[in-house]
Amino acid sequence: MNPTSKDASRGIRIKGVSKHYAGTPRPAVDDVSLDIADGEFMTLLGPSGSGKTTILSMLAGFVSVSAGSIEIDGQDVSRLKPHKRDLGVVFQQYALFPHLTVAKNVAFPLQQRKMPKAEIAAKVAETLDLVHLGDYADRLPRQLSGGQQQRVALARAVVYEPRALLMDEPLGALDKRLRDQLQREIARMHRELGMTFIFVTHDQHEALTLSDRIAVFNEGGIEQVGTPADLYERPETLFVAQFLGESTGFRGTVDKAAGILRCGSHALRAPRLDAGLDGAPGVAVVRPERLVLHAEASAVAADHNHIGATITEIVYVGDRHQVGLRFDDGTQGVASHPVGPSLPAMPGERVAVSWDPRHQAIVPDRPGGAATEVVPAGA
Repeated sequence: MNPTSKDASRGIRIKGVSKHYAGTPRPAVDDVSLDIADGEFMTLLGPSGSGKTTILSMLAGFVSVSAGSIEIDGQDVSRLKPHKRDLGVVFQQYALFPHLTVAKNVAFPLQQRKMPKAEIAAKVAETLDLVHLGDYADRLPRQLSGGQQQRVALARAVVYEPRALLMDEPLGALDKRLRDQLQREIARMHRELGMTFIFVTHDQHEALTLSDRIAVFNEGGIEQVGTPADLYERPETLFVAQFLGESTGFRGTVDKAAGILRCGSHALRAPRLDAGLDGAPGVAVVRPERLVLHAEASAVAADHNHIGATITEIVYVGDRHQVGLRFDDGTQGVASHPVGPSLPAMPGERVAVSWDPRHQAIVPDRPGGAATEVVPAGA
């Protein structure tokens, strides 16, 4: 199997797509546009009911488009039947034929395309090797583990070299160990095939681990599209900040002239604020690993933000301690503290909590909206 060559003229374009169902108060998908590059691993991430699976189903042709269009390599496929779109699809349910061997399951789409038997045998063997199941060709699905069955489903979906592979929560039925293993397998397959992968999940860790880019869905629309680092370090909305990983949010009012976010009696440094949010409610979003605990406020660097807090709990999670905090302004938060260095205080005791303002994002204090501070991690 040869990796797909990258071509600027190739790609998938979702243009102003909406889906309305009769009797529902709002559209399942509302005016969504998204460009997916040739060979890209794009993840559609969001909570249940956010529209991500509906988009995938419209792309596959299983659900009709109410408005807008879907293009593959410049061709409008919005009205094409699913089998004419040249797309592989993998679902959470493996949908394997229980009476057929692994090899015959994988061969099925090639037989439907009436390929010569010798060519089918060669392609099946090659694809089973790709998913590390070459020694299982003669087994029945019931003789396989859940992870092995999902790899058979993946092999069947890519054996005929479709234009792209669509995956809808394919790892949702597996336990954590198998999920982690299959994540690595899927990432490896993407590298080796060079094929466009479009992956639907509500699992933030899965999205961060696998994706070239992530589109975060909420209430039928896209909140933000970007690389995993973009979304984690530079969220543009409060929803993205809260949905993608843990964070602590300090609420206040933006004072652009002073370059601060006023949070009650505290003034948090906030460089490079957008004038559009001056005087408006904002939230300083800080990730747990950016918060540093000090026994005394005098230990805080002069150019760092800091607020006093009381430790509410300490949870050991292997490589770190997860430290629950109740800040002096009433904010509840969490810090990540390495296991090696000793903690400066115990539950019920006070600490000073600091962070570099370059490692925060100031977002509007509403469900959506653009961020007002964008700073690269480690800048």
